[in-house]
Parts: sequence; structure tokens; C-alpha cells
Amino acid sequence: MYAGQHGGTRRNGKTSRARIITITGAVMASAIMLTGCGADTATNEDASVTVMVVQSSDQLSVDKMVWTKQVEKDCGCTIKWQRVDANSFQQQRSTILASESVPDISISGFGYDEAQKFPYFEDLAQHLDDMPNVKEYLEQIPTARTLTENENGNMYVLRSYMGKGYAVPAQYLMINKTWLDKLGLDLPTTWDEYEQVLEAFKTKDPNGNGKQDEIPLDLRKLDTGFFGWWNPFLLLNSLGITTHFGSGPASQGIYVSNGTVGNFMIDARFRQVIEYLHTLMDRNLIPKDALTKDISKYSAELNSDGKTPLVGSAFGWGASDFGTTFEDQYVALPTLKANASDPESNLTWDASGDTYSFTGGISMSAKTKNKEAAYKIINSLFSEKLSVQQFRGSIPEWVTDEGNHRYKVSERFWDTSTMGTREAIEGGFAGWIPDNVEWEDEINIDRQKKMNDAYLDDYANIDATRDVMPANARPTSEQLTTLSNNNTAIFDYAITKIATWIVKGGIDGEWDEYAKQLKALGIDDNVAIWQEAYDKATKN
Repeated sequence: MYAGQHGGTRRNGKTSRARIITITGAVMASAIMLTGCGADTATNEDASVTVMVVQSSDQLSVDKMVWTKQVEKDCGCTIKWQRVDANSFQQQRSTILASESVPDISISGFGYDEAQKFPYFEDLAQHLDDMPNVKEYLEQIPTARTLTENENGNMYVLRSYMGKGYAVPAQYLMINKTWLDKLGLDLPTTWDEYEQVLEAFKTKDPNGNGKQDEIPLDLRKLDTGFFGWWNPFLLLNSLGITTHFGSGPASQGIYVSNGTVGNFMIDARFRQVIEYLHTLMDRNLIPKDALTKDISKYSAELNSDGKTPLVGSAFGWGASDFGTTFEDQYVALPTLKANASDPESNLTWDASGDTYSFTGGISMSAKTKNKEAAYKIINSLFSEKLSVQQFRGSIPEWVTDEGNHRYKVSERFWDTSTMGTREAIEGGFAGWIPDNVEWEDEINIDRQKKMNDAYLDDYANIDATRDVMPANARPTSEQLTTLSNNNTAIFDYAITKIATWIVKGGIDGEWDEYAKQLKALGIDDNVAIWQEAYDKATKN
């Protein structure tokens, strides 16, 4: 995860996302400069601590944020704040790791798997008494420890926590309620009813501009190497398969049902979803180019011209995906029944809410010269007030401290004209928002609650242990290599097939051969690996 990915400001339905770009000589030089921060070579600046912060390109540089002065005061040291652009860091990361040295402190730089693989990181578990705020965090939020600690009790990367308001999956199926009301239609409850509604959206001019320009259901392009956020296979929840596309092996097709691990890519219910999507596309209820068009075109369709909405329904983060002008027109659709006769108990929804609230992360180099100061820095960042300020801006310029753990976010924080001036690293922060913190005017929490509440009955059908892969289910390093190799071959073959079936059909005559091929490519081995990881995690 990179800075700003979670909990960031929604701007006309868009979220800054890192793209991998070609590394340039300047970027390489920057990466090499950073690798020296934790080196053994003595310098005359050993008392200083370098803190690298990976940030979105539209954020104010961290060294210009007022709250950083308090961190320096708390540690009694000189901090060299180094901002690294998230776009570039995808390439810089490998260069830094290859150098066998990492910055003194890295925020949103490295993840759990990297810290297990490379022996460059300090085991923070040994120093919790030096970081009482971190110690309290791990005691108060047990999942944080689960996500941080390996089987030997080592903690190399501390995940950040955005608070209870973000314990949501942040992916929903949304529909234009204003259009439904205009056409005298109720919210659909089944796949058939949904199809009928989409047909009405296509033919009855619900946006009222006299043109047949409505896009009944718009989809994001399919990712080529995994199942990503906001994909149409969220419809699997209509068929009793609980997805978890926000994190974990669901991106590989892995799911858990009553303690048994499977891969939906060769499940008949996955085929059923593909056939349904093909029906919708065949009836021109989904654009023919939906699975391949650039994300910028997709976003432009959702936002339209800001005057007349074009899209009737879509999978996404929330109603603000459609732009602030149209946001109030959209509501979340509770899980649809595949068939009217299906029992309510068969319906689930994406279970990513158990981990979505955790983001970013902070790590420390084992070679850091001034370790005492580094512990003080981390402890300071994990204090309540500094966590709040990292997340939503300095007090009092951007956030008002109302007292008694209550904070009010400034209206101008949500104004798009303030982008690049907000003193916050948002979802890329290093800290935690305690569950007793109450927000006022934290618009994103309000947005998510409005969406998430539509699925409360569906969540009640999920057994959090028997139907969800635990966050601490972790294959061995050797198994991860096997999974990576298998998945590369599996997705190279499968995604093209899946996209073709949705657009052109033909699944009837090809499904058996497709399933046979995936088995030959190791999909059953993948299931066995994740079953072993699941069993081990649930027994601990």
C-alpha cells in the first residue's frame, strides 16, 4: 500500500493510485541516496534520523507539514524528512532492497513479506517498552498484532490503523436511486430484476436529456494478473461465496466456506456469474469495451459532464465515485439473489472490512545509528494527536481539537482546491486512530457508513472464522514462490478466456477444457497451500 491509498480524500470519485513508471537516472540516484541512510559508515551526523515518507504526487511534501515539528521536539533530535513519490517508489523499492540497506525509518515503504525476506529491519517487538503508544495500540487493537507479528513473534513493519469508522469493505454495487424513482421502479432484489432495471435505464431516458446515452451498468477493466478492487465478481456473494477482494488471497481466486478452502476460478458458481455478465453485455447493458478501456475513460463516464449523469450502476468505493454533483443520487444495493427462490441465508458480501482499516506501515532499519531517537519518533507518531494530524492535517489549521478525544475536520480539507496544501499524508500515515476517537465532519466515514449499512443483513450470514481467510494465514517463503509461479501461468491463460466469455460468450463448449488446463497449471496445489495456511492460522 502506498501513501493515500486508504482513507484519502475522494475527489470527483477519483483516488490517487501509484503507477509503475520507467526508472530514470534521477530516480536511480535518489534511490541510491536513500539507501545510505542506515549504513554502517560513521558520519558527523549520527545524531540525526532520516525518515523516508512515500507520498502521493498530489500531497504537500511532508517536511512542510507543521506537525513534524512536534515529532522532532518529542525525540529531541534532528529529523531529515525525505519525501519519495509513490509513482517512482515502485521501482526505487527494489533498488533500495538490493543495496542491503534501508532508511532509518520508512513510512509506507515496505510490507510484511519484504521484511521477512530481507534481514535489514529492526525487530520492534523487542522495544515496545520504549514505545508505550505502540504497545497500547497492539493491546487495544489485536488485529494490528496479527497483521504485524510473524510466527516467531518478530515485528518488523507496524501497520497503521485508520479507526473503527473504516472497518468496512469499501466496495459496493451502487445504483442511481433518482433514476429508479423517476421510472417508478423499486430497488431490484434479484439478478432478473436487476437486468430489467438496467433495460429500463437503457430505453426510458432516465437522465432526461432526450438522448439514449445512458450506460446502464459500467465496469472497470479487468486486471490481468489478479482479481482487483471493485470487480464484477463481487456477484459471487449472491451464490454463497464470500469474497475478500480488499486483501489476501481472494485476488488469486481463493475463498473459504465452512473451513474448506477453494478456488472460485474453477467453481460452477464463477461460471454462472460469467454467463450472467455475458447476458448483460449481449443486451448492450454493459459497454462492449468495458473490460479493456482505460481507467480514465471509465472515470470520465462515471463523472459525466457534472450536469447530466450517464451511468446507472457500477461497483465502486462509494457514491462519490460518480462525482460530488451526483453523489446523492446513488445508493448501495444489498446483495442480489441469483434466483428469487434462493434463501436469504445464502447471501453474503465482501468481508474485507476486517483489514481495510489497516493501511500503510512503518519500519526501522536495524542499522540505524541513533536507535533511541528512532524509537521516540515512532512512539510520537503513534500518539493520538499526531496520528490525527498525520491523517487529516495539523491542529488547528486543518483539524480542531474539541477535547475528550473528539476532532473536527475543517471544511476546506474536502475542498479540491486545497489539494497540494493539506498538511496530511492521509492513508499513508504511521499511527493509529483509537476507537474512542470521535470525528466531526469526517466525510469519508459518513460516506462509507451510508454504503456499508445496506449489507448488514448479508454480513450476518458470514462466519468470520469458517468463511474468511484469517489475516495471519501465511504460506512459507517456498510456498509463496510456488503460488507466484502458478498464478502467473494461471492468470496468463485464464483472464483472456474470462474476458472473451463475457464479451462474446462460448463458455458452454470451453469450460471443461478451461478447468482442466487450470488444474494442469497448479490451481489445486494453490488451494492445498492455502488450506494448510488456513488450518495453521485457525488452530493458533
